[in-house]
Amino acid sequence: MQDNSEKNFSAELSHLDSQGQAQMVDVSGKASTVREAVAIGRVRMLPETFNTIQDGNTPKGDVLATARIAGIMAAKQTSNLIPLCHPLPLHKVAVEITPDSQLPGYHIQATVKTKAETGVEMEALTAVSVAALTLYDMAKALEKSIQIESIYLVSKSGGKSGNYSASKL
Repeated sequence: MQDNSEKNFSAELSHLDSQGQAQMVDVSGKASTVREAVAIGRVRMLPETFNTIQDGNTPKGDVLATARIAGIMAAKQTSNLIPLCHPLPLHKVAVEITPDSQLPGYHIQATVKTKAETGVEMEALTAVSVAALTLYDMAKALEKSIQIESIYLVSKSGGKSGNYSASKL
């Protein structure tokens, strides 16, 4: 038997049923609204690896184009990867990979937009994560010590909970 603190805790967490079991949230009663989320991350590497990628001399081909496409594809598959995510009609998925010689490495930003009953934060985060993993995979022959860092939600808009903007890390 649950005590009151456990019941209240479960009631506050929409992904838990009354017995504390994981469940997919029922969003059928929510209004379909325009929602957008932006996530970022970065990939750090040795200057030699960065320069090789920038020069287009990698053994596996176009690292950045492949990573960008992988990020877009990943956003579209998020509900297949994250157990309790809803499949959503995505209206926009943009993945930008920007070189930074001072890092050295790349900044990755994903913007995902839909008109649906639930948000696209997980889709944006998944896009950045898979783009970063793909960048690693495409460049691992050059360097095994590439680091994937600081993946987080920058902003989201739309829906019942309103807008969110992260403070700078």
